[in-house]
Order: sequence, then structure tokens, then C-alpha cells
Amino acid sequence: MNWYLSKLVFRIICGEGQHTPQFDEQLRLVSAVNEEEAFEKAMTLGEKEQETFYNQQQKLVQWQFINIAELYKLSGLLDGAELYSRIQETDNADLYIELTNKKAAHIRLNSTHRFLEIL
Repeated sequence: MNWYLSKLVFRIICGEGQHTPQFDEQLRLVSAVNEEEAFEKAMTLGEKEQETFYNQQQKLVQWQFINIAELYKLSGLLDGAELYSRIQETDNADLYIELTNKKAAHIRLNSTHRFLEIL
């Protein structure tokens, strides 16, 4: 068996869809004999995870599976191996850096709390 990294893309539609289009890109690990099987397994995951529900404002929310956007065979699990890369363009570099630093602080804080709970 081989490991593959797949990117599943979902469209999120709220209400009548009169909002900025939203897409959720999910990276998923799939174990398969070959690329064809990995693609089919990733497709099955996406199709099974389509969802429709009502939010707190009683608006219909739909998660529509679009397709598999990327599929990569992992040659091995190596410490520090790059699994995914995306170049982000933004109008406000300082805000992007601030948000990144806040996310890192949140991860660090939660890790500390989990460590303290073990003690």
C-alpha cells in the first residue's frame, strides 16, 4: 500500500448563495495500491461528506463536493518533508503576519494546557 495526499474541494453555499463564493480545501491522507484507487477513495470521501443543514439563523447551508484538485504520492514520511505549499497574496501584509502569529500563539498555549493536564 502507498500513501497519497489528496486535496478535496467543497463549495459552501448559505441561503440563496448571495454572498462571496466560499470554498473549503481539505488535505486528506489516503492509503491505496495505486493512483487510480487513491483518486476513487478520495472521491468517495468527498461525496460522503457533502452535507446540508440549517444554521442558527435558519438559513440552509450546503457543503457541495466539487472534485479532487490535487493528488500526490508520498514516497515516505520524512521529518520536515513538505506536504503542501500555497502562495498567498494579500493587500495587507502586516495583518496577515499578525494573524499568523496569533495562530501560532494559540497552538503554543493549547499545547501548554494539554501538557499541564497530564501532570
